[in-house]
Amino acid sequence: MQDQDTSVAASPDALRQQLQQIGLELATVEMMPDRPAAPLSDLVAAAATASAGCPAGLAAALSLAREWTSGGQGPLSAEARGRFAIWHGWMEQAVTAWERGRPLPVWPADLPRTEPSPRPAPPRGAGEEQAVPLLPGGIDADMMQLFCTDCEDFLRDIEQGVLVLEERPDDPETLNTVFRAFHTFKGNAGMLKLVVLQRVAHELESLLDSARRGQLRIGRPEIDVVLAGADLFSRYVAAVSDRLGGRQTADSVALPVPAVIDAVQAVLARRDVAPPPAASRGAAKPMPPAEPMTPAEPMPVELSSIVSATEPIPDAAVAVAPTPPSAGPATAVRQAVASGSVRVDTGKLDGLIDLVGELVIAQSMVTQNPAVSGAADEQLARSLAQLRSICSELQRTATALRMVPIRGTFQKMGRLVRDIAVQLGKEIRLVLDGEETELDRSVIEEIGDPLVHMIRNSADHGIESPAERLAAGKPAGGTITLRAYHQGGFVVVEVTDDGRGLDPARIRRKGVERGLIRADEHLSDREVLDLIFAPGFSTAERISDVSGRGVGMDVVRRNIERIRGKVEISSTPGRGTTFTVFMPLTLAIIEGLLVAVGDQRFVIPTLSVRESFRPQPGAVSTVQGRGELVTVRGRLVPLLRLDRHFGIQSAFTDPSEGIVIVAEAGQETRCLLVDSLIGKQEVVIKSLGETFPPGRGFAGAAILADGRVGLILDTTALVRIRNHTAETAA
Repeated sequence: MQDQDTSVAASPDALRQQLQQIGLELATVEMMPDRPAAPLSDLVAAAATASAGCPAGLAAALSLAREWTSGGQGPLSAEARGRFAIWHGWMEQAVTAWERGRPLPVWPADLPRTEPSPRPAPPRGAGEEQAVPLLPGGIDADMMQLFCTDCEDFLRDIEQGVLVLEERPDDPETLNTVFRAFHTFKGNAGMLKLVVLQRVAHELESLLDSARRGQLRIGRPEIDVVLAGADLFSRYVAAVSDRLGGRQTADSVALPVPAVIDAVQAVLARRDVAPPPAASRGAAKPMPPAEPMTPAEPMPVELSSIVSATEPIPDAAVAVAPTPPSAGPATAVRQAVASGSVRVDTGKLDGLIDLVGELVIAQSMVTQNPAVSGAADEQLARSLAQLRSICSELQRTATALRMVPIRGTFQKMGRLVRDIAVQLGKEIRLVLDGEETELDRSVIEEIGDPLVHMIRNSADHGIESPAERLAAGKPAGGTITLRAYHQGGFVVVEVTDDGRGLDPARIRRKGVERGLIRADEHLSDREVLDLIFAPGFSTAERISDVSGRGVGMDVVRRNIERIRGKVEISSTPGRGTTFTVFMPLTLAIIEGLLVAVGDQRFVIPTLSVRESFRPQPGAVSTVQGRGELVTVRGRLVPLLRLDRHFGIQSAFTDPSEGIVIVAEAGQETRCLLVDSLIGKQEVVIKSLGETFPPGRGFAGAAILADGRVGLILDTTALVRIRNHTAETAA
């Protein structure tokens, strides 16, 4: 599989971006094994397009991967998922080798060379699925969107309530809350002529009503059935949202309706049957339209639950105030107006914040204009001070509009921990702390997937089995703590478990085996622990449906760094592990160091800066094959001269006349040489669009107080960029 032909026309960066998308999809498939292979097949095909003209070994690997997806028919088999995990790690290394003009790495012995993998097995439970129409005839699209938006609140309350009932089955308030949510869902579905969903909701409502009347005690079978029904509804809502958003054109979705109904009736009859298979969220399978099933008995319909709103609710809308589970869409609108809250289109909200940012910039330019700042008019000075105060308050208020509690994201993890514990036969308790911590809506959207992977890692690798814990003198049940809090201008999220912890020696051996580090390379414990973020790295002795293929933790770091955050690990063998994630409060405003290089101004995000100092004469040395190095606290760190890197004329050549900024990205660090530090400043981020392609070292731009444009540096790209000086010296 090796090929050294480097006369290519394609871009390694383009292919690397495609591989990142494939990695995200593989992580999703690991969570949902029944997910159709079609999305992965499309991504592999796109990667093949991006690799036109690449080395033959890469092209052959992509061609082989397309065969493993079997054209997107059905889900991936366990064997195919294992092959893809190994393949993805090899591709990451191969693209890096291609970029550096080196031979491709040796093809893994565990992978076939030419033969395709066996055709995957048909979806589990496919014969028990029924086609449910997505948009019944005569129903307004805006009303369906309102239905979906309201259902998301209901389903969140149902899922959280059921998890509470699993611990406290006799809690009447929680039982009533879950019952009312299903009751309202049934009424809304009936008004929209969603007869099939109405029937399922009615059956689940009957089960919960029996529990309310004391005729049935809530236990594990009942919980499994209710969660399976909630997953069915979630799958339907996701399919409708995709249909309304133009992301799919199917008229129906296949759902395990008969299996859920049979399971409910079996529980009510106290028959011992296995719970229905959980519906994979977002794995909607289009089917030809079918006639809706006729309900077995008349069911009440809440005619007042659905009304047409005076104005359509946009596809991308954010609910400022949560809706109680007993309220229908019409009730939600009335309550929102009464409490002073409304649903706001996120596009309009983002536009408002952009305009406020422009206003703040214009205010700074006016107040710092020499013609204005030098004026001796006292009334003008008071007016400018008032303008500055109003603009600052307006910016704080506008930014607060985007801030939402992290509660919703945290609460979703309760279901995840519960399902993993049942699957692995473990006892795991999830403790939530700091749910009211607020951060930018866009940051919350990005942190969801990394949290899922970290918690899965803690539940599978961290928490021991009950027998192991008892033998170690621990309680049989393990604990995972999810905590969020503010620290300075950032939000910190911690995932802590009280499990077996990480063994640095074992991780180091695995790193040497995979060629990530040399056997004689000296690394601190922190650097060794960071190896688990390498693509394809895993210490699992066996591969399970939960983890073990090494796909996930590299995606965690990549996603967090994309929002200008960082993740750290601390662990004590036998006592547990903590993942600590540092994130900016918002992606619209950044706090950074303003530096000068020649006549240019740059902004370096403070979260990536470890320290800055003026080097002593002779502190910078040149090492054969490694370029310029700076001694930082007894360690040699590569030096990147920003003036040479960006082609800027600097006022000096001796590093001792400038300032060295130590930037870090994961376990890697690099010294950035600048002319001078101007100060620390909060700036409004402006997108560069396609002017500067990824990998150039720029994350955006900002208009500074003096009206000049300052480029925001992408420290992750600069830390990990090829050291041209080192290559030349080698």
